[in-house]
Amino acid sequence: MKNKDKNRFQYIIGIDEVGRGPLAGPLAVGACLISVSKIKSLQAKGFFKGIRDSKKLSEKKREEWLGKTEELKTKGDLDYSVSFVSNKKIDEKGISHCLRLAVKNSLKKLKADPLKTMVLLDGGLRAPEKFIYQKTIIKGDEKEPIISLASVAAKVARDRKMIKYSKKFLQYGFEIHKGYGTVSHCQKIRENGLSELHRKSFCKNFQ
Repeated sequence: MKNKDKNRFQYIIGIDEVGRGPLAGPLAVGACLISVSKIKSLQAKGFFKGIRDSKKLSEKKREEWLGKTEELKTKGDLDYSVSFVSNKKIDEKGISHCLRLAVKNSLKKLKADPLKTMVLLDGGLRAPEKFIYQKTIIKGDEKEPIISLASVAAKVARDRKMIKYSKKFLQYGFEIHKGYGTVSHCQKIRENGLSELHRKSFCKNFQ
């Protein structure tokens, strides 16, 4: 974001989703809020060096970045939230509705003031209309570090949830593929059928 744009508001929120395409598990949307003055300070110190789209970071690096984010949250320098929408809700309402719902819920958790906040969203995401300052950025998780932090928070939170689920659904290997449609996951579905964690609307070829 250009500096002249940052003079219009006091806060910036980055938003990204994780888990749009998997065959199983929830959708996750991360949101990260920071003041304009603080993000300028962190950029000047080189804090964001190496941050990028969570999918392009190793698991270890994602955990490290989340640790840094949590440390800043403890200091009061930023805030972040992650909202989930279940596979059942995705089947019931569709992925587009659930994306809007998760974005809305994450913003609600941050108690963001729409009149004082610029919302930067990755890809095709949109914030509720009351957020008059918002921008959807293609590959935003590569271009805006605050979106990258949101992406990391969502990815780590969703991965942890899928690992937890794997202990209940032992036969699917969710701890490995996190619900995505890998060859091994598809084979497990053919062998065991669909579980209550699967998105049936995404698995029509297996029904």
